[in-house]
This record gives sequence, structure tokens and C-alpha cells, in this order.
Amino acid sequence: MAVLEVKKLNICAMRKDEKEIMQTLQRWGLMQIDGSAFEGTDVEIPNTTEERMKLERAISSMENALEVMETYSPEKKGMFASLEGKTPTAADRLDEVYAQRNKLMETVETVNSNMKTIVENRVAVDRNKVAMETLEPWLLLDVSMDFTGTDRTSFLIGSIGKTDTVEEIYDAIGEYVADLSQIDVTVVSKDKYQTCIAVVCLSEYEKSVENGLHALGFVRISGSFSGIAADEKKRLEDENLAMEKENEDLAGQIAKMAEHRSEIRMLSDVYRATAKRLEAMNYVPQSEKAFFISGYAAAKDAESIAKKLDKRFDLYVDVTDPAADEDVPVILKNKGLGSSVEGIVDSYGLPHKGEVDPSSIMGIFYVILFGMMLSDAAYGVIVTVTMAVLLKKFKNMEESMRKSLKMFMYCGISTIVWGVLFGGYFGDAVDVISKTFMGEQVSIPPLWFAPLNDPMRLLMYCMIIGVIHMYVGMGIKGYMYIKKKEYANFFCDVVLWLCMLTGLVMMLLPTELFYSLSGWEISYPASVALLSKILAAGGAIGILFTAGRGRKNPALRLALGAYDLYNITGWLSDLLSYSRLLALGLATGVIASVFNQIGAMGGDSVFGIIFFIIVFIIGHVFNMSINILGAYVHTNRLQYVEFFGKFYEGGGRIFEPFKTGTKYVDIREEKE
Repeated sequence: MAVLEVKKLNICAMRKDEKEIMQTLQRWGLMQIDGSAFEGTDVEIPNTTEERMKLERAISSMENALEVMETYSPEKKGMFASLEGKTPTAADRLDEVYAQRNKLMETVETVNSNMKTIVENRVAVDRNKVAMETLEPWLLLDVSMDFTGTDRTSFLIGSIGKTDTVEEIYDAIGEYVADLSQIDVTVVSKDKYQTCIAVVCLSEYEKSVENGLHALGFVRISGSFSGIAADEKKRLEDENLAMEKENEDLAGQIAKMAEHRSEIRMLSDVYRATAKRLEAMNYVPQSEKAFFISGYAAAKDAESIAKKLDKRFDLYVDVTDPAADEDVPVILKNKGLGSSVEGIVDSYGLPHKGEVDPSSIMGIFYVILFGMMLSDAAYGVIVTVTMAVLLKKFKNMEESMRKSLKMFMYCGISTIVWGVLFGGYFGDAVDVISKTFMGEQVSIPPLWFAPLNDPMRLLMYCMIIGVIHMYVGMGIKGYMYIKKKEYANFFCDVVLWLCMLTGLVMMLLPTELFYSLSGWEISYPASVALLSKILAAGGAIGILFTAGRGRKNPALRLALGAYDLYNITGWLSDLLSYSRLLALGLATGVIASVFNQIGAMGGDSVFGIIFFIIVFIIGHVFNMSINILGAYVHTNRLQYVEFFGKFYEGGGRIFEPFKTGTKYVDIREEKE
């Protein structure tokens, strides 16, 4: 377990070399630039916001264009495309792409413009379709939709509620107009919801006619239409056909321009790197002829950075130890198993200054607990082989993803071991298959014992693993106290607690309660029994009188000591949490056995074999998936709550080196 030593670098260089030095540091990606050293000073710090915003807008345009290209010319991607990582690309190739930036940005603008037109056309087409639906009832009307009448007549077009006869309309108008001979009503169309009508009358009767029609719910047609309805519909149909044809042509142009997709991605990453550099410049103060960089790097890299910079440029580099009270970033460095679980530690919180990195020790327990919960050798083989193949095939995957796959590979190996110990191979598939299809049951006996046959025995071992896990956590806490030379805290907060807990455990072992739970009969001499009582009582008394040692008031010290003793219930709760190892381990086996029994219901026949294969594959894929998820979640919980809760605080500042920050390509430099 290792938290790397961090050094502070202070660089002073000439302004003429600023861009090249910043690019060099960015390519190396080993130093975190920090501007806090210059806060509150009068030094000039450049404001690069405007330049950076321009680049970010260009990047956004390129991302939009790439999405559009993917829509009209999708790339063929495999199932595991997300594991492929960034494409290794030589820096010279990026320089070539950057030289073509104007042409590529024209392509981007054309793609986005085409897409904008396509969207506008789609909206217009939908709007026209709605208009055509509105015109549909008026197709038999051979008068312009916006015609309102002549000098002496009025023409009313609109709809009323459903009516069965024209006479009903005349009757409604007759309530307001005595002479109906001066009025002509034509029903253009009707359906079960409305009746569309056209009414001609003398101009002086217009208001009276309309009042009569209002009794039937009359609504004039919208004034947005003009011309004869049939002609308007034909015009709208022609417009839609033209716009749809235009969209096809524009989509074809986009698909053709998709051949520049790779170059656009590279250019966007060039812009990203430049934007990152401009952002870093906000932490780099400068004078008329010089500029200053302050930051952090791993001790193993700091001297190398200083030497290489000094060899290339005319500058001054100072490598120092950070101040004792300085909030330095945290860099974890582990190998093998410890490295694979760094993401688990990071998700909880990096160790703060003075804390140890728990990755390596946690990694051991992590794979043990995970394998115990999944506990099927066949599942373990599938997980291990799958992870190993993916790791070998996709060499350029992101480092965080590589670590996660390695972690699951180690967990798969642990699952194989526990599966062999417990005799789980797709549950009891060997027994069921041999009995159903071979007529004679064949079994692979467990190397240790079968949890389904002896669950209480497994529960006891789960508790033992839990005690060891938590004791190791207390041991790490003690180690940190000793490392900081806080010997009083080590004795009061670690030794006394371990004495009390060990004494209580020793007192529990020879009891009837423990025998009834475990079936293990344990007895030891009276001297050992006395020792257990002395440890428990001595530890409890010591905690009572020392837990509140920071207080001057004796009564308050005792009260705090009593409260601290109450935390023994927390230890019991934490210990019971390890029963989830039993629960999930049994769940894997039980569910697997149920699917095996269901599959065997088809009997020894062709149909039975086919039925068994289908149920077997679907059932075990489901069982393995759900139990891998369960094992992952509950293993994390046992680490975060039961293990980390004993010693770990976290909250360290993450190390964020000044890097290119590319999305699509991994820039490869020639070795010096």
C-alpha cells in the first residue's frame, strides 16, 4: 500500500518559451499546476476565458456534427466498442490535421447547417400535414377559403356541432331572420363531431345569421387559409414533397462528408488540448519578460521533470518538499491486486495527509469476500476468462476500465477457489444432468463442505472472517497512531478495545449459546477463562476512564467513556453484517439449483434436452448477472462501513495532472 511522496516544483522561465514549455508539460502529464501560491499577490495572471470559450464553441460544433454524421452514416461498432479506448495517434498526424482546420471547420459548419435545414423542413412538413388535415373537410368547397362576400352579400365559412339535416340550421337562423329566402346554406361535409357549412346571405343579415348559427356552436374557419381548399392541399403536398426531397439530398451530403469523421475527431482533440492549456494559463502568473509555474508532482517524477526542462530551456526549476500544513494532492501507486481496487478506494475518498493507502490490504479481503458470495466455480471460470480475454484484446482501453476488469478477474479467480471448496458448478448441474440424461447420478464432492447442507457452519466461518477483517482495520488504525508517535491514542483507542473485544469473544466460545449455533464444543483451562475475563473487564474499565481524556471535568470524562463503551453495539452490528456472505452464497446455489430442476422437467428426450439447454442458458446468465451485481454491491459495503469505519477517514485531494485531456486519440510522442 503506497501513497507516493509528492514534491513541489517552482519554475521561472522566459515568456518567449511559455507556449513550448506549457505544451511540453502537458504532453508529459506528470505535474499538477497549482495557482494557490500566488493568491493575494499583485502578480499579473492572464485571462484566457475568451480564447477558451471560442475553442469550446468550436468543439461543441464538431461534437454536434459528429452526432449528425453518426445518425446518417453510422459507424460499425462491435459489442465491446466502449473498451477500445483512445486511438493511438502520432503527434505529427495531429499537426497535419490542424493544418487543415479551416477546411474541416467548413465541413462541420456545412453538416450542422444541413441538419438545421433538415429539422426546419421536418417542422414545416408536420405543420403542412396538420394544415392538410384541417383542409380535408373543405375539399368540396369550390370557393376561396378567404372569400367573405361581395358588395351586397356576405359569405360565412365555418363549422357547427353535428346536425342531421339542413332544416335544423335554417330553423336556428330563423330565430333571428324572418325572411329565410334571402339565405342559402350549403353543407360542405360532416362527420360524427362537426358539420362544415358555407352560408350566403345579404350583407345586412350577416350579424343576425351569425347569431342564429352561434346557437349551434358556429366557429368561423381560421383566416390562415387562402384559395380553394383542394388547390391549397395540392400546394402543401407539393411543398412537402420538395422538402422531403431536399432532406434526402442534404442527408446524402452529410453521409458523404462523414468520411472526414476521423479528422474532425482529431481536430476536436487538438482544440481540447489547447483549451486545457489555456485553462492552465489562468494559474500561471507572468511579468513582462518572465512567467512562473508552481505545482506538484510525484517525487519520483519531479527531479526528472526538472532535469529535462533544464536541458531544453533557459529557466530555473526549484524542487522542494511541501510545507507541513500544505494540502498536497494524493497519488496512489500499487501493483497487481492493490492497483486493481484503487477505483474502489477513490470512490470512497482518497486518504488524507498522514493516512495509509488501504488498497493492497483491502484488495485481499475484497476478492475473498466477493468470491465467497458468488461461490460457484463455473461462474468464476466464465468471469475470469472473459475478463482476461478483454484485457488481452483491448490494450488501449482507459486505465480506470483496465483496473476494474483486473479487479473482476481476480474476483473470478477467488470465485473458482470458493466454488471448488463448496462444490458449486452451475449449482448442482452435474448431479441433475447425470441423473436426468444418463440415468445414474454423478456428483463432484466439495473439497471442503457444501453450504446448502450445512449453512450454520458457513455462518460461523463468515463471522470469523468478519472478526479478522475488523481486527485488521483496528490494526491499521494502530499503525497510523504509532507512525505519528501518538502512543497514548494507540493504547487507549486500539489496545484497550482489542483487549475488551478479544476477552468477550473468548468468554463467548465455551458457552452453550455458541455451541447451539455452531455445533463446536470449545473448552479451555480455568486460567484461560480467567484471562478472558481480565481482558474484557480491563479493556472496558480502561475505555471508561480514558475515552474522554481530552476533557478536564471528571464527570464528563466518565460520561464520554460510558458513551464510548456503548459503541460495542456497533461492533456487534458490524459483525452481523458479515452474515450477508452466507445469504448471497446460499442464494447463488439455490437459484442455480432451481433453474437446473426446472430445466430437467422436460425429461430424457430430444425435447427435454432442448428445453434444458434453453432454461440452463437463460437461467444461469440471469443468476450469474444478478449475483455478480449483488456480490459487488455488498462487498463494497463491507469495505466502506465495516472495514473503513475502523480507521479510514479519506477526503484527500485528488492529483489532477496537467494533461492533454483528449477524448478520441492518445497522442504518442517519439521517444527522446
